[in-house]
Amino acid sequence: MNFRQVHLDFHTSEQIKGIGKNFSAEQFQQALKTGCVNTINLFSKCHHGWAYHPSKANETHPYLDFDLLGAQITAARGIGVKTPVYISAGLDEKTAKRNHDWLHVHEKNQTAPDFNRPGYHTLCFNTPYLDYLIPQIEEVVREYDPDGLWLDIVGVRPCYCQACLKTRVNEGKDPFDEAAALELAERVYANYTKRVRDAVDKIRMGLPVFHNGGHIIRGRRDLANMNTHLDLESLPTGGWGYDHFPLSVRYAVTLGMKYAGMTGKFHTTWGEFGGFKHRNAIRYEAALCVANGAMCSIGDQLAPDGKMDMATYKLIGAGFNEIAVKEKWLEDAKPIADLALLSAEAVNGKDDTSGASDSGAVRILLEGKYLFNVIDACEDFTKYKVIILPDDILINDDLFLKLKGYTDRGGKVLATGKSGLDAEGKDFRLDLGAKRICGNPYKPDYFRPGFEIEDMDNTAYIFYSDGEKIGLSQNGVLHGTRENPYFNREAAHFCSHQHAPDSGEPGGPGMTEGPDGIYIAWKVFGEYARMGSLILKRAVAYALDFLLGGGKTLATDLPAQGIVTLMEQDGRYICHLLYASPVKRGADIQVIEDILPVYGVRVSLATARRIKKVALVPQNTELEFTQSDGKVEFTVPRMECHQMVSLEY
Repeated sequence: MNFRQVHLDFHTSEQIKGIGKNFSAEQFQQALKTGCVNTINLFSKCHHGWAYHPSKANETHPYLDFDLLGAQITAARGIGVKTPVYISAGLDEKTAKRNHDWLHVHEKNQTAPDFNRPGYHTLCFNTPYLDYLIPQIEEVVREYDPDGLWLDIVGVRPCYCQACLKTRVNEGKDPFDEAAALELAERVYANYTKRVRDAVDKIRMGLPVFHNGGHIIRGRRDLANMNTHLDLESLPTGGWGYDHFPLSVRYAVTLGMKYAGMTGKFHTTWGEFGGFKHRNAIRYEAALCVANGAMCSIGDQLAPDGKMDMATYKLIGAGFNEIAVKEKWLEDAKPIADLALLSAEAVNGKDDTSGASDSGAVRILLEGKYLFNVIDACEDFTKYKVIILPDDILINDDLFLKLKGYTDRGGKVLATGKSGLDAEGKDFRLDLGAKRICGNPYKPDYFRPGFEIEDMDNTAYIFYSDGEKIGLSQNGVLHGTRENPYFNREAAHFCSHQHAPDSGEPGGPGMTEGPDGIYIAWKVFGEYARMGSLILKRAVAYALDFLLGGGKTLATDLPAQGIVTLMEQDGRYICHLLYASPVKRGADIQVIEDILPVYGVRVSLATARRIKKVALVPQNTELEFTQSDGKVEFTVPRMECHQMVSLEY
């Protein structure tokens, strides 16, 4: 597996002269060596539409006078670096300007986009543009024998261009019907991926191909399987934030495909010249990838003159040199998970890059140091001890049969908000100790836990999110109650600056337990994503620990911002410990600058295997450990950024 990849953007205007004039094979190789890179995505065609090599299927950039792609491939392969090739599939600005009828039209009753502002214009694959694109792909595969293809800016996109309107009319459908537009978009995208696969296989059977749409949609395994592997685009500073990648990667691990995490060297996002992360951010992001079983791809952008920026490759090398010495403990490692988050995006069928319920749940699971995957309804539920239904998972007949079969075999469910209710949202389908009365009339209101909470006193805590008013079912056990405010805040009656205080009036159960699991009567995961209130995390942790009983595989006192994962290789476990603290800089950018060492991190691992040796790797420093009552316990004396611990059995 190629853990150390670079994605070398090269979107270059036809207004710039001297393209590639300072390219040097030796300097290119030196940059790759400095960055400790073993795979680099190189450009055949950019968003502007130009080829960076002699081309009969496309047009070479007007100010490029040699085969830049060929020279880059030769130089990279000369030092053993693999070279997949990039083609901008969905964007081709020169072609868009020449063929307005090939443009993708996003909304009904909208004319084709104008060209009065700088930017790119998406093309539609239901037009002759696809017949123009396929020969470009064939040419690259035939002439350059790449190690893979990376096709960009694609996906299922409802379109109202003249070609798509005509297709729907010819099929007897309302051309402006949104459902019909989506259905055609699905077919158009499937046809595009098939055309690509057929074209590639005629020349090079089985060549890896990835179609990038910027987000792997949870629940759309059919779309994921149109690729041979997955690249999880997730630039923390580029709008994704540091919560997105853990959510995306924990779904990717369930799909049975190789996958890479894709970040960037930029301070912001793609297309930024002269922007740099701190080296500690690169170290952490690379480590976060491999700790989740992913390869790592770091985005760069080549200057028009073709000279590699050595400051960038020194920066990339800060992460990749550390990964290179760890690969022995990364190859073919399989993740271990106790819990599964049934993704709201997957179940509800909405493309939601980092929906609040899913991302809030993942944040709580990371901070609580739980071992988990993010799943869709196709996953084998019996792999997991507890399945979480976050906030808005209504249960139809198919999901009910699968969940009921799971709970009948001893599995447990944690549901929140509307989750667990039938498809109409009227009553519970699983016995979680609750019966629905109505939507709760108060918002916000208060939760009084019926259990002790670490670091917190027994009082009534404000919960801001939507909730359900419930009673106890016949088998219900109470774990906490709801208390009403004096009133909802309205113009006619309000109190203080935000909301009315707790009246002490009982509002019914707030957390219940039944034979099938536990129910919390608010949308706590979405609220945690927005508010981050400690009580939300503590309430969820109590419920999960209660449901797991003694079945939690790993426990550690690593601080809240730390991340822990557990992998298994042949003959050993690999425990990954990471610690960094992203901070907000500017309006919407999270950065990592300082990484402080953490001392005396205690870890407890439940296993029936007899552990022979515990050691820090790659340092090969043995640690003292104890093993009794099915648990192995050890202490990591010091860690900084990322530490792996090998437990051989």
